[in-house]
Amino acid sequence: MEKSNRNRRVFIIVFIAFVSLFAYISYDMSSRTTAPWNKSKQLDRALPGALPDSDSLKLDSLLKDAESN
Repeated sequence: MEKSNRNRRVFIIVFIAFVSLFAYISYDMSSRTTAPWNKSKQLDRALPGALPDSDSLKLDSLLKDAESN
């Protein structure tokens, strides 16, 4: 009876360690990846000003100002 109790305890400890390791790896992977719909936000955070403004009228007016100078 004591042997099965010890085996059960070892199983529970190994199970908790495995689940904890799996949860840590999952969290680490999810924190290093970006969802496809957030790619532009990631680029904007990494390189501010790399993307043109979404306001095309403002962009056109800035181009005209730059050409006239």
